[in-house]
Formats: sequence, C-alpha cells, structure tokens
Amino acid sequence: MGRASMSSGRRAVFLDRDGVLNRALVRNGQPFPPASPSELEIMPDTAALGELKELGFLLLVVTNQPDVARGTQKQEIVDAIHNRLKAVLPLDDIFVCYHTDADHCDCRKPKPGLLLRAAEKHGIDLAASYLIGDRWRDIEAGERAGCKTVWIDYGYQEPGPCHGPAIRVQSLRAAADWIVEHTQEGQRGMPKSLSALKIKLFADGADKCAMVQHYANPQIQGFTTNPTHMRKAGLTDYEAFARDVLSIIRDRPISFEVFADDFREMARQAHKIACWGENVYVKIPVTNTRGEPSFDLIRQLSYSGVKLNITALLALDQVRDVACALAGGAPAYVSVFAGRIADTGRDPVPLMASAVELLRPHAGLELIWASPRELLNVFQADSIGCHIITATDDILKKLSLIGKDLHAYSLETVRMFYEDAAAAQFSL
Repeated sequence: MGRASMSSGRRAVFLDRDGVLNRALVRNGQPFPPASPSELEIMPDTAALGELKELGFLLLVVTNQPDVARGTQKQEIVDAIHNRLKAVLPLDDIFVCYHTDADHCDCRKPKPGLLLRAAEKHGIDLAASYLIGDRWRDIEAGERAGCKTVWIDYGYQEPGPCHGPAIRVQSLRAAADWIVEHTQEGQRGMPKSLSALKIKLFADGADKCAMVQHYANPQIQGFTTNPTHMRKAGLTDYEAFARDVLSIIRDRPISFEVFADDFREMARQAHKIACWGENVYVKIPVTNTRGEPSFDLIRQLSYSGVKLNITALLALDQVRDVACALAGGAPAYVSVFAGRIADTGRDPVPLMASAVELLRPHAGLELIWASPRELLNVFQADSIGCHIITATDDILKKLSLIGKDLHAYSLETVRMFYEDAAAAQFSL
C-alpha cells in the first residue's frame, strides 16, 4: 500500500478511543477501557468534534482493544461500545485492532496499520491530517503514518512519546482548538504580524555595524555569535571585539562561545568570558571534538553562577541530558540546531516541540531554535512555544516581507528577471 496513493485531498482527524472520546479507567497510574456500555462515560468536551467536522475533517477512531485476544473481553461488547459512541458522536468510521503485541500484526499501534487502512478506504491525505491520542502508542502510530500528532498528556505512569508530538495538551478541547487554529492559519495563508509573536528574536552574527543597527530595533531582544561568524567577519582579536560590542550592547543578552577542546581550558575561558558583563551568556558545545559529552562541565559552570548557552544540540537525548545538567543552576539557554536537523531531510518541528516539553519543568531554561533556514521558521518556532529563535542578517532582512501581497511580490519578481536580463544584454 503506497502512501502517495492515499493523497486525494481529504483530511481526517484520527482519534484514539479510551482517554480521548470516553473516560479511561485509571488504576495504579495506568489507563484501562470500560468493561461494558454501562461503564462508558463520554468525555465532556467532545462537543469540540463538531468544530472539526465544520472544517471538513473526517473523524476516524483508531483503537487497540487487545483484551479480546487475551480473552478478557468479548468482541460483541466492544462493538456495543462503538455503536453507542457512533450514536452520540459525529464519527465517520471506527478501525479496531483486537491483537496483542505477541500477534505481530501490522495494525496494533504503535504500528500505523489502522491509519493506513483508513486512509486507503476513505482516500485521505495523511500529511494534511491529525491524530489525537493520550498514549505513546497513539503518537508513534500517527508519526509513522505522516500525520501531525497531538498528545493529551494525563500524566499516566508510563513513558511518553519518543517521536513527536507537534503539541502536548491536557484535554480534547485544547487539542481541537489547536487543530482549528493551525488549520485556519493555513487556510488564511497569512502569518501573524511580528508584533503578535511571543517568541524572542535574537540576531546572530559578528558584524559590529549590523549588531549596532539591530540593537536600535526593539524587536531584537538578544544577540548570539560564534567563532565561525567571527572568522568570516575577518576578526583576529576575540576579546577586543567582544568588549567593543559590550560597550554598546549592555542591556540585552549576548552569547560568546569558548573555543577550546579541552574541558579544563573550556572552564577557564568560560569564567573569563562571563566576567565581561552581566548580560553575557557563555556558549559551551554539547561535546568536544572527540564526542565526549560536556555535561559535567556544564553542571560545574552552571552551579558556580555562570549563565550558559549550550550549543550544537541536534537530538532529544542531548536536550534531556543537558536539561538535567543545568537543572537548579544559573539561567541558561539550550540551542537546538533545527536548521541542521532540516538539512538531514527531517522535519524539525515535532522534535523542537518535544524539546519545549523537555524543558518545561525546568525554570530558568529557555529553548533556542538555532540555525533557521527561512523566515517561516520564526512562525513555526512561535507556534510550538519555543522561547527564542536566532536569525542571521539574511533572514532578518526579510522581516519586511511578512504579510506582503503575493501578487505584488510576483510582479516584483518578474521585473527583477527582466531587469537582470536587460543588464546582462542577453540576445537570441
């Protein structure tokens, strides 16, 4: 079954059953399904499903019911529960896996078989569809099928999703609201204005003139730089450049990076850089060039009061370990290089959304969406609750294009091609 054959433009919201549509019975921190229709309690916020229907979404239930295979539940009881759900909710179809993991079927979540089957039956564009679930199996199945996933986190005593979700919420109402907002923004085709963004915009570079210009813009709330930027700018005296910039930029955070590979020398440089100003954050790479993690150094510096910016992270386990090393220490930034993640062909949005959740319990830690590739990344980062995004001059220059009329922009493009051809004096 090829995924491309399923893309016909129809959109769906896939819904897990227990914990999403009806209340799960929680025992010892674990959710269980109702044993009969008499135990079925419809969730109070299922009225939100009507709003999804109004947007044209098919509402499809995808549910694991392994108690049938275990012999502790009868299939006709499951069918009776589903008939009750279909009678009171605007559902279009229900897809059920009755197997256990031992059956090695292709339909039991976290495998995507139920979603693929539903997509084939109803002609669904999975990339334009969503899945709402309350357990890691749901989210994993949605991610594997290519959907955008929404995790209702009830705090069960079990592992959370390893991949995705696009967002974590606490109720079906909040999940539906996010899908409605996400869909309507796409339909409008218009981004938010810059002033409506909650994310903080940091300028990234080592050109002093550009930094001073950005400092005059109140929308630029901080600065980052690194040795690569400095080398490209032709700088030879690191400290002189830093102190020169800091003599002007005194009231907004600015990050300078160590350039040693030995952890002891990194520590020495970090303490020296930190003394240059109260607004200075010291950038420490997540490993050295031999791949040795810098977690012990990070912990030591953070607990000694050095404000840090941990840089060059690309994987969620790095985010988790860095957060643990920084927990309880000085305020710090965690820079995940979303642009480099995208360079590998991966969508950085689900990973960055998960990184937001990993940092949420830690006060004083802020996530940076680093190395963006296009202006769109600013709005993607804002939509998932990322705290900060860095942007180089080439991206910052595009801020004036936000919301630009596309017909006018098309005409400008045509004129540019014409004028460049004329200037080149081409002839045929």
